Amino acid sequence: MSRGGRPVARRTLLLGAAAAATASCDLSISTSGSATTHAHSHRMDGTLTSVHLAPEESAWSLLMPMGKGSRALVIGLHGKGSNGPEMMDMLALDEHVARTELAVATISGGDTYWHKRRSGVDAGAMVMQDFLPLMRSYAKIPESTSLGFLGFSMGGYGSLLLASAMKPATVLGVVAQSAALWTDPGDSAEGAFDDREDFVAHDVFRRAKALSRIPIRLDCGTDDPFIAANRAFARDIVPHAVTNFDAGGHTGDYWRSHAGADLDWLAAQLS
Repeated sequence: MSRGGRPVARRTLLLGAAAAATASCDLSISTSGSATTHAHSHRMDGTLTSVHLAPEESAWSLLMPMGKGSRALVIGLHGKGSNGPEMMDMLALDEHVARTELAVATISGGDTYWHKRRSGVDAGAMVMQDFLPLMRSYAKIPESTSLGFLGFSMGGYGSLLLASAMKPATVLGVVAQSAALWTDPGDSAEGAFDDREDFVAHDVFRRAKALSRIPIRLDCGTDDPFIAANRAFARDIVPHAVTNFDAGGHTGDYWRSHAGADLDWLAAQLS
């Protein structure tokens, strides 16, 4: 049974043929996965191994509306301590894809804050170079369609960071839920950056020019430890961003309660 008691049909899905058509020499895709059909959505789950995270496998999930094509793809980036499939379940994203006609894909990127690290790991490159083409292929969404981002905590920061490196016209919009932001490198969480230089190189506050040209929505609870930095980001860096600073903390319940409105907002950017 699915969430809420809805019936679920489950079958085995062979991914090898589709993977062979999309994989580069640096990417290997698992040869099997699963597909789950809900009343109004279709879910695929699998793993990939990327040179950017090797030898670790990354679990991913893709949700698509049933019975119709997807108007755009949204990449979901999880927070520290979470993973791609867990994000899909925690935010109950299957409840919103049919209404919004958006495909949503989540991927596990570890706790590396979605940028290149001294170790050579680069979860951001894995997303953009390996995962994104694969999900576009499965969801049948052409490269010419603009891309959306949805992330919470570490993933909210990562969504802003990855979008800042793209051409603004190619970004549908960014939703950052309780984004893990710091205004000073000395305040950042342990392990978020290799050192002060790494913080500066990947500081989204320093990417104001690019981000001010992209539709951005910021959600953050007023009891969240990141609220001050999110307010500063909205006020000083992206003054025209949509902001929703309301009651709540740094919790899954907060992110889940905002996911529907967030996907509605991303869908509205298509009109």
